[in-house]
Amino acid sequence: MRKDEIKRYVLEYLVDESILPSTVLETAITVPTDNTFELKRLEMEMNKEVRLKELEKEEREMQMQKEKEEREMQKEKEEREMQMQREEKAREHKFRLKQLELGVIKASDPKIGLGTGGFDVSKHVKFVPKFQEDNVEKFFNHFEKLGEQLKWPRDKWSILIQSNFTGKAQEVYSALSIEDSMDYDKVKKAILQAYELVPEAYRQKFRKYRKADTQTYVEFAYQKERHFD
Repeated sequence: MRKDEIKRYVLEYLVDESILPSTVLETAITVPTDNTFELKRLEMEMNKEVRLKELEKEEREMQMQKEKEEREMQKEKEEREMQMQREEKAREHKFRLKQLELGVIKASDPKIGLGTGGFDVSKHVKFVPKFQEDNVEKFFNHFEKLGEQLKWPRDKWSILIQSNFTGKAQEVYSALSIEDSMDYDKVKKAILQAYELVPEAYRQKFRKYRKADTQTYVEFAYQKERHFD
């Protein structure tokens, strides 16, 4: 029983026993209707609805995170596959050139794309200057002078020059398409860009270039003019 019910019960008993007057019952507290259970039920339903919404939100966030991770994994997979293809192409190209150098295959072999025309690449590869990552421009200038002096066919320059590539230059060459890798000018442009030898770099060299003690004025003027060009 509730406290109010017990109190009213006691008062009724005392009135019946003539211990208290009947008027006390008129002023007694009326037992209110008990809505506690109903309120509790409504509260539980509201909490349940809120919790369901939170669960739905969490589920959506988990789904979005899962999709994001799947996209990232797919992207990484594609990048790995592309990298493996580039490395495989570079290894195959290097292997063909090694075979060419050892005389296992001929320069006219279509697998290495050298074509015909009587130019034996294997006999000229050894004359290609050593690639220097710290002075890429000098390497290209030296190679081009040799190419002109030895009368190398220009369409074979890209095959000759790539044999000595190392480091970043080798990576850039491997990333080029078959068509671009056979074009000397495109190979040179891509590698110079990789080493940040863009027009602005030459402008800076031209502005800052000073005559060295070991240079003659003619040599200094020639280098200054080259940077300007």
